[in-house]
Amino acid sequence: MEQENKLSEKDSLNLITDMINKAKQSFHDSGVGPIMWGSVIMVCSLVTYARLAFSFKLPFDIWYLAFIAIIPQIIITIKEKKGKKARTYNDIALDYVWMTFGISIFLLIHTNSGIINGLEKGFGDYSSTSGFRFYDYSTSLFLIIYAFPTFITGGIMKCKPMLFGGIFCWTCSIITVYTPPLTDQLLMAASAFFAWLVPGIILNKQYRNLKRQPNV
Repeated sequence: MEQENKLSEKDSLNLITDMINKAKQSFHDSGVGPIMWGSVIMVCSLVTYARLAFSFKLPFDIWYLAFIAIIPQIIITIKEKKGKKARTYNDIALDYVWMTFGISIFLLIHTNSGIINGLEKGFGDYSSTSGFRFYDYSTSLFLIIYAFPTFITGGIMKCKPMLFGGIFCWTCSIITVYTPPLTDQLLMAASAFFAWLVPGIILNKQYRNLKRQPNV
């Protein structure tokens, strides 16, 4: 009977250890996604800043890069899901959080397009002759949406840099109401840097360190 209890305790310990290892593998994201999105948004914001500051035009809208980035994001997500040994409730919750974020961004861009079309109909060629672009004045709306998944992810994953990044986005969204579009783009770039790029680098470092650890 005593031997059975010892074996049972050993089996229980092995089971708990295995569950911890699986949870650790599932809990830490590779950070590649935040690094990619932080880089893309920073580039788009800084190019837009340069366009406004030096009054030049591009043959395409630089923000289309955000749409193109969706393709590697899907690939990264699928690859990370296959690499995980177990999916926790946190993983499932974060999937829905970021799915909601993607849908919200798409709808906001769609809404902005509708507003722009309405302005063009109401004011004729004013937009093209004056250089006015509604997108340049909707930065605060995007920053509000950026903050939601960032803050929630930081709270769930206990990642303070991402948690503070979400707060930083909200702070910048308030500031952009009172600043010109030129300054708004710098605040957008700073938000992408602190909310996604820096936390992504930290998560990636933790992920690599975790991969080097031998299984217990």
